[in-house]
Amino acid sequence: MSLEGVNHVILVLSGKGGVGKSSVTTQLALSLARRGHKVGVLDVDLTGPNIPLMFNVEDQKVTQGARGWIPVPVGTATENGGSICCMSLGFLLRDRGDSVVWRGPKKTAMVRQFMTDVVWGELDYLLIDTPPGILLLARKIETLDWAEGSIGTSDEHISLAEQMRNVNPDGAVIVTTPQAISTADVRKEINFCTKVGLGILGVVENMSGFVCPHCSECTNVFSSGGGKTMAEQFSVDFFGAVPIDPCFNLMIESQSSEEGMKAPLVEQYGNSKLEPIFKDITEKLVAKVNP
Repeated sequence: MSLEGVNHVILVLSGKGGVGKSSVTTQLALSLARRGHKVGVLDVDLTGPNIPLMFNVEDQKVTQGARGWIPVPVGTATENGGSICCMSLGFLLRDRGDSVVWRGPKKTAMVRQFMTDVVWGELDYLLIDTPPGILLLARKIETLDWAEGSIGTSDEHISLAEQMRNVNPDGAVIVTTPQAISTADVRKEINFCTKVGLGILGVVENMSGFVCPHCSECTNVFSSGGGKTMAEQFSVDFFGAVPIDPCFNLMIESQSSEEGMKAPLVEQYGNSKLEPIFKDITEKLVAKVNP
């Protein structure tokens, strides 16, 4: 992986699917860019590569440079120098609706190429949006028991783990939803990260309440507080609780419309009700990796 110019590598993990890792990754990238940071986003979820959709760059194509693949830029740099670029399998599919029906060896080769052939250049932060499930990823990975059934994982996880042996990630941001059925699975992720020596930077409780698009009142439709309680039990930092905001979803989905094209996504995000929440989360994250 061409990481010579990358200052910090951060993984966005969870123990299950459907908790909103891609949404959290996107908003972390937007918040960091608004702070003037150069951010890269690597989407290694081969079965559901959503990052191109989130940044409205689905129609872009990956170009081959002298040293490898060139990440796709997202909009233009902010006034304070912040920028976002990304890489995803989604750029290599002919159509957004195409399914990825690959056997293990092809998945392994694709992950390996993502991890070694992307030329990121100078970045302050590289965010890796991972597949759902338990991620086998640590400097001590060679000590793990790979016996079938010992750990629930997938080809992408194993491939990513093998490729990350020579990379020293700053740690992981753990994403969960507040329900007990979610935190029960995410606890396994935290336990595993602890056992293999992968540092946990903090926990984000996603989908914690629902923001009414009319009155802006937040209602705890799916309960709240489960992520915070879990973080306290494991003595890890709690970065914050993020409610569901239909206005943010509309912002993402309307980027191609006439109204959505009036301003870059980074600028539009400044008007989102979630921006202050992720500003606080980002400040905690930056402080954690820059002690």
